[in-house]
Amino acid sequence: MTRRSGPARAVGRRRRRAAALAGVLLALAGCGSRLPESDFSAPPGSPQSGGSTDTGVTAGEIRIGIITSLTSPVGSETFSGPRYGAQAFLRALDDRGGLHGRTVKVVTCDDGGSGIGNQDCVHRLIDREQVFALVAGSVLDYAGAPYVSGKGVPDIGGQPIGTAYDRWPHLYSIYGSSAPRDGRSVGWNGTLYQSTEVYRFFKERLGARSAAVVSYNQADSARYAKQLEEGLRAEGFRVLSQSVDLALPNFQAVAAAMKADGTELLLDAMDTRGNAALCQALDAADVRLTAKVTNVQNWSATARTAYRDSPDCRNSLWATSSSRNYEDVGQPAVKEFREAMARYYPDREPLLSAWELEGWAAAQWLTDAMDSCGRELTRDCVGRFMDRPQPYDAHGLIVPASFTPEPRPTGPTRACLNAARWQDAAFDGRGGWLTQVPDMTTTCFDVPQLPYQP
Repeated sequence: MTRRSGPARAVGRRRRRAAALAGVLLALAGCGSRLPESDFSAPPGSPQSGGSTDTGVTAGEIRIGIITSLTSPVGSETFSGPRYGAQAFLRALDDRGGLHGRTVKVVTCDDGGSGIGNQDCVHRLIDREQVFALVAGSVLDYAGAPYVSGKGVPDIGGQPIGTAYDRWPHLYSIYGSSAPRDGRSVGWNGTLYQSTEVYRFFKERLGARSAAVVSYNQADSARYAKQLEEGLRAEGFRVLSQSVDLALPNFQAVAAAMKADGTELLLDAMDTRGNAALCQALDAADVRLTAKVTNVQNWSATARTAYRDSPDCRNSLWATSSSRNYEDVGQPAVKEFREAMARYYPDREPLLSAWELEGWAAAQWLTDAMDSCGRELTRDCVGRFMDRPQPYDAHGLIVPASFTPEPRPTGPTRACLNAARWQDAAFDGRGGWLTQVPDMTTTCFDVPQLPYQP
């Protein structure tokens, strides 16, 4: 039996959580450190459910925190997008007079991509800066999540790179969650689920039946590749599995194997550097793909430069997400986002991304939650807005999402997505992402849900 809630149930958010890991797998294995979670749980006597507190709120100001792994080992642009999108929204909000007579003071913190750094940021923003809420977080190792949750601080619209948003109350990822989020375990007793709408889309839209999955000979990369392969096989794809050495990858051999196989789709569990090198090998071997499928994290204007040496491969790039295409300025909310980015961060024009748009949507979500409280702004009030059963779409920017806990998934789910393709000829030859679906809220499929342990 198909499970549904609202107009479209899972909206692909389970697969989005997994997909967000693809670009940072290697760093997850080798960098950062973490103290026991007990060291960062709330101290005795502190509010465990948020309480009726107005910490971070004065008569004229609301203090909001943003934590980003800006100087992480995988590069300053890997996680920065949501931070800029959220800041642009909140600056525009202040320019319109703020919220119920209060302006927003944004306090940012760079955790350096380490668990210790993240814990330092959490304590700085909550204990010293006394922020009311966090928004649009994008961190490599969310080691401070237990403390945020224990203090009842709303964390809204974060990117679920790890598993914290599938475990802790008061943490609300940009994609929603139907897991219990009771703090005891990730997902349903340690199990998460991926849905297969992305593979179904390419099977039905492009008629593809064969796929290659390329990964490094490294544990996290191999684990994510296995998830990709299981999802593809569940949709009836013939899968060619290719693993390359992390230090000395032989992408020429991969390209030769794909050409001999007649591979139509290419998916990977590698970083941007590996993808660029693989694309060069594919173009050199004259491998013509139906689609090179990437994820929302790589839905970015930087494709123009990252794949400059492999134009054929670049023009086969497709990306999927649960949010609007940041290029679709015909959508009023996207147009507002682009105008604000041009006003406040004009230097980011060649770096615009889907994650930046999702950062804007996260700030919109937090603002609407705070607006629902009127002048009596409390964390409890914001939590009630976030926990309500009605799905939220950030004024049309994201597929409707909610945080209503549901039983362990069984059977198919209704999942929707957006998709775009890079084309060098788009936008009068400037190049960019062209949306490939009529509407993300109606491009939906009844698909299986596959369990996995993160």
